[in-house]
Amino acid sequence: MSETPYSPPKVWTWDKENGGQWAGTNRPVAGATHDADLPRGRHPLQLYSLGTPNGQKVTILLEELLALGVTGAEYDAYLINISKGDQFGSGFVEINPNSKIPALLDTETDSRVFESGAILLYLAEKFEHFLPKDPQARTEALNWLFWLQGSAPYLGGGFGHFYAYAPEKFEYPINRFAMEAKRQMDVLDRNLATRRYLSGDDYTIADIATLPWYGNLVMGEAYNAGEFLDVESYKNLRRWAEELRERPAVKRGRIVNRTWGPLSEQLHERHEASDFDLRTQDKLVSE
Repeated sequence: MSETPYSPPKVWTWDKENGGQWAGTNRPVAGATHDADLPRGRHPLQLYSLGTPNGQKVTILLEELLALGVTGAEYDAYLINISKGDQFGSGFVEINPNSKIPALLDTETDSRVFESGAILLYLAEKFEHFLPKDPQARTEALNWLFWLQGSAPYLGGGFGHFYAYAPEKFEYPINRFAMEAKRQMDVLDRNLATRRYLSGDDYTIADIATLPWYGNLVMGEAYNAGEFLDVESYKNLRRWAEELRERPAVKRGRIVNRTWGPLSEQLHERHEASDFDLRTQDKLVSE
């Protein structure tokens, strides 16, 4: 144990400078910090997001629905730059009082939907795809969807934060969350030893939710931690991730609202299917 012992104060106070990479946006209070209306496109589904794992969940599902010919799933995807605090604009907070991406507005039903898992469930039920109708199969898919919703914070906010983003690296939190990340990968790997998809034979919103988190992790793309976590040892999880990442809709969904990496893997905003074919420097939203 190399850390200096820490004695919590009687009353916690916010140190604005003690937040590492996200010190400028993390805060202990909710609500809007500035007035900012959200843009509206012509489709009933208006998505406000960023191409992080949680954002990818929704765009992958929307692209999968469109691939099935579900025209009602056409959508406008607007960029919410969380590093600039767009999530604290009054328009975004009106849709998601928790100020987290993604957030969806369905103008057809005048419904706001926030929390990525809730958006997946809403869209699956609205369009009757990627969630089995059989009660037992539906329950199993929802088991894994809610498993992901409960597990991912340990990966992103736990392991990812302390391993990659914290202003200082300390042994205890990295070891604690590395252990949990590996336990979670083992849960998935054991499950996928006897199943093609997480809940069985059907590709569902549980797979769509889990792929951007644990798929990226097991393929060595998250936090530059592939060797550290020995991701190649999770053979079944890697097989599943490789198969899903070859789906054309997944390839499209993974780049929507993405603002980093090669230009070929970025589409800052998406309003029509043709936007994927017209991705050039001038089509990208300015940083």
